[in-house]
Amino acid sequence: MNDNEKLTIAVVGGTGTLGRGVAGTLRSRGHQVRVLSRRSQEYPVDLTTGEGLDGAPAGCDVVVDASNSTSSKGAARTLVEGSRRLLAAEEAAGVRHHVCVSIVGCERVPFGYYRAKVAQERVVEAGPVDWTLVRATQFHELVAWGFRSMARFGVLVLPRMLLRPMASAELAVAVAGAAEGPALRGRVEVAGPETADVRDLARQWRSVTGSRARMVPSALPGAVGRAVRSGALTLDRPDVTGTTTFADWLEQRKHRG
Repeated sequence: MNDNEKLTIAVVGGTGTLGRGVAGTLRSRGHQVRVLSRRSQEYPVDLTTGEGLDGAPAGCDVVVDASNSTSSKGAARTLVEGSRRLLAAEEAAGVRHHVCVSIVGCERVPFGYYRAKVAQERVVEAGPVDWTLVRATQFHELVAWGFRSMARFGVLVLPRMLLRPMASAELAVAVAGAAEGPALRGRVEVAGPETADVRDLARQWRSVTGSRARMVPSALPGAVGRAVRSGALTLDRPDVTGTTTFADWLEQRKHRG
């Protein structure tokens, strides 16, 4: 693919937080974008059942899989079995490049959802379509959502956990760039600009939002706790580094109202 080539790109999960950003970035660069999701009006697709998938990637050069699931059980159906269905449909349609969005360090944290992401990566790597994995750290949006959810009960229950969060909009740009480029049959790792303990992030969130929720230290037991305390979900030398810190992102959101 050359710099001037305009592509037809399907974005699976294109109505979600990341998928919307990827689709918008690609459209702004002149590509034809096809949104595949359960809520898509034109291409409603359900990866858990395969409904709507036959023919959905037809005519596409690239498929970006930004799908997600909110539960460990659902993740296996959506991410693992869904990837198998999706890749089979892509092979039948002659898709040249499959871009899968995954998580930095997922293989180092023995937790159900992360295990599903590892299994998804393996399905992609062994699949019939040339691929690129874009691995990212946690979104600022996810971190803030977690704090808001706990703050409704007046407390922030916070284990020791090292994170290197980033703005989803910056990941969207990186994923779009991967979709425009050649299939690497390898990883691109993307992370935020700084590593911080989740308790420090909570203090920043309380300061900007004015929340009076009480911070309560806690501990995650066993191997999961050891992994996140040691920084398993971070990395020192990402291929792409975001520029927006969590504090800056919070201030931007505050001023937008």
